[in-house]
Amino acid sequence: MRRMQHRSYSDHALGMNRDISRRDFMQGVAMSAASCWAAPALSRGPDVSFGALSAQDRPGYYPPRLTGLRGSHAGSFESAHALRDGAPLPTPTFLKESYDLVVVGAGISGLAAAHFYLAHHPRARVLLLDNHDDFGGHAKRNEFELNGHTRLMNGGTFSIESPRPYSAIADGVLRSIGIHAVSLAKRVMHPEVYARMGMKDAVFFDRETFGADYLAVGYKSKPMPEFLAGTPLSLQAKADIERVETGAVDYFKGLSSLEKKKRLMKISYYDYLKTVVKVDPAVLAFYQSRTKGEWGVGIDAVSALDCWGIGLPGFAGLQLSSGSIPGMGFTPAGYADTGGSVWLHFPDGNATIARGLVRQLIPAAIPGKSIEDLVTARVDYAELDRLEAPVRLRLNSTVLAVRHVGEVDTASHTTVTYLRDGQAYAVNAGHCIMACYNMMIPYLIPELPEAQKTALHELVKTPLVYTSVAIRHWQAFAKLGVSEIMAPGGYHSSIRLNYTVDIGSYQSPRYADEPNLLWLTRTPCKAGLTEHEQNRVGRAELLNTSFEEFERQTREQLQRMLAGGGFEAADDIMAITVNRWPHGYAPEHNSLFDPDVTEAQQAHVLGRARFGRIAIANSDAGGGAYTDVAIEQGYRAVSELLST
Repeated sequence: MRRMQHRSYSDHALGMNRDISRRDFMQGVAMSAASCWAAPALSRGPDVSFGALSAQDRPGYYPPRLTGLRGSHAGSFESAHALRDGAPLPTPTFLKESYDLVVVGAGISGLAAAHFYLAHHPRARVLLLDNHDDFGGHAKRNEFELNGHTRLMNGGTFSIESPRPYSAIADGVLRSIGIHAVSLAKRVMHPEVYARMGMKDAVFFDRETFGADYLAVGYKSKPMPEFLAGTPLSLQAKADIERVETGAVDYFKGLSSLEKKKRLMKISYYDYLKTVVKVDPAVLAFYQSRTKGEWGVGIDAVSALDCWGIGLPGFAGLQLSSGSIPGMGFTPAGYADTGGSVWLHFPDGNATIARGLVRQLIPAAIPGKSIEDLVTARVDYAELDRLEAPVRLRLNSTVLAVRHVGEVDTASHTTVTYLRDGQAYAVNAGHCIMACYNMMIPYLIPELPEAQKTALHELVKTPLVYTSVAIRHWQAFAKLGVSEIMAPGGYHSSIRLNYTVDIGSYQSPRYADEPNLLWLTRTPCKAGLTEHEQNRVGRAELLNTSFEEFERQTREQLQRMLAGGGFEAADDIMAITVNRWPHGYAPEHNSLFDPDVTEAQQAHVLGRARFGRIAIANSDAGGGAYTDVAIEQGYRAVSELLST
């Protein structure tokens, strides 16, 4: 599909001249190898006793309030890219620090690994190192102060949700920090607020893709002919969409349910609609972005069987039996078998889980004791890395190398080298867990067996953008009667008002004249390529897109969608935070492109093999882009280390 290139509004009309936030115009392109090691320091690095003041120890340090380009922000990835491109390792200063465990990556998997390790060794000394300026990995928190009220948005991981119920391991971690998901979901989430105001879902047809700009309201609530009546689609396209949505034709008549599933597993949803259902080309454009929220690519790169599994239309007549088959989805036991896990969204997404784990590991950093007070607690970042503390969390620290001291089979400890503020440091650790992007591990541990490095390199992650927009009021949404808009041809493929969640003292807005937040999602990809080729193209695009371009696209798209409700981008937008994740979703099995092999032969299983005193975690190692997978992989990594 084509992007909205035509400029409908001038920069002045869109408010590009307004000083809404700290602008970050850095392109995000990797610097040269030589310059990366000598990058200008944001704060002076520690001396050999770690007595110097670091950025996270300074008064006022509070990353959740930062706007502009976030996610993989400038300074978090350049050193890793330089290492990938062959830059020689700098000579580190050895700190007077030794740990029982060093965890590389302070996302949910790394934090969970520290939790499990300390459960076995309560007196252990643990250091977590993270390349970002905040903890949580993809579970980031965006915080806005709007008219005297704090408003929260997820900057990454959205919710507790999985194709399968949470295991005793994953659920046990949640319960240990006060999250009883089933009861909490019923108590804190209020989807009825928008519904009572008559607000529905909608689809925005853009002129570049469909011939005219048009906002159609009530996709899931109105009869299909009524919903489609005013759209710029041809009569044939309208009839075909109605046929897909409500028809009951058996296109594989004579085949058994299993035979039908096997056929659907090897054809994309795009090709199913095009060659089997035989729809108008505009219908393909209408559905193209429908899979981006789950997989980060369009329907051309997702199997028709997986699309049936998540409930997309067009399969009613096939009368498929319930249950999945091997090769379907991220696990054979997916939605089709279990119905999935409970769904729970915190105001800041799964950043609440990360904060709960940090409070458990380093109680002084986050006040309070309950899940209710956790959401509104302010983190004291200066407490994360105290000299005397048994558990320390060091931010802005990009690991460059992990080595055994001596032979792998007989070594008593490892050395971990990392870069902070342009200076390299090293610490010793009895054990090390790599809870970072798995595809980066071969560069950090070049001694790994070649077959394992090859497997790790195959774990290509999906690029994502979650854009948080603060608006002065949401009267345009109320007037138009919409709370969520799909945009099949838009720069962002979906836009929605922030979910209404009340927990503890945090209360979501109830009136349309109050400030609110919008959540916009974008998954850059190039239709027609294989999934991972699309991922690579999208990643390159993200790293070469300035905040200014993200802002302009965001303002224009919202203006075009909401103008009929009186929205004025120049006046109504208060702040924009672009959470850019070039390495987003963990890779999952894709039956269209991945070989049909046993689980033991899959890349994520081969890649996660323990290597001496080093174990590998992260959701990448579990073959599923879900929080429960991240937690379980932390548990497995610790279990492997403690079994030797």
